[in-house]
Amino acid sequence: MTLEGSNLDSEAMAMARPRSRRAFLRTASLIATAPMLAEAQRALAAPTAAGTSVDAARMRSLADWTALSFDTPHPTVYGAAIFDTTSGEELMRALNAVGAQHDPSAHGEIVTIRLACAKLEKPSLKGYTLYTTCEPCPMCMACCLWAGLDRVVYGATIDDAAKFGNQIMIYSADVKAHWKGACVVDGPVDRERCAALFSDPKLLAARAKRKAS
Repeated sequence: MTLEGSNLDSEAMAMARPRSRRAFLRTASLIATAPMLAEAQRALAAPTAAGTSVDAARMRSLADWTALSFDTPHPTVYGAAIFDTTSGEELMRALNAVGAQHDPSAHGEIVTIRLACAKLEKPSLKGYTLYTTCEPCPMCMACCLWAGLDRVVYGATIDDAAKFGNQIMIYSADVKAHWKGACVVDGPVDRERCAALFSDPKLLAARAKRKAS
């Protein structure tokens, strides 16, 4: 998902979740700053509140991790993560990279899918679930279906995103309705937290600063 005509596109970036120094070096081209990496690691190490559902906990973690980008030159509200549906192990997470890669297709979901498939060395993500801070646009939802994901879980809705920029107003469930394969679309999950990313003071300040420069 991306906001057309906004600074989010030009400032977006991709970041694969680091698990080791070696993994960090392998994905260095996708990571904007070392300080952000350190902050992300600390945030992801925080304990999950007791009684929180798995989906809500993962979405909260993803939203908070995505918000770390607001303190960098590359702020974005669009982040995605892919988990093994059975084991719960996280395979990959990344951010929108439209501006960074000069690629209009590099939405958060697609960047994450590309990285995940490259890691697995296959084009199928059957057996995996994708979480995204905002409901996938038609392009991203179609990619999720072609990848064979078990589930797609989103936070904010397309309607939420449309308040801050142009959107293709076709909902994920409508795209799924034209697909014969198996894929469950769930959401919104932790909608308030994810929708708040669009109006976060740090994001607005970063956009204003860039606009004035």
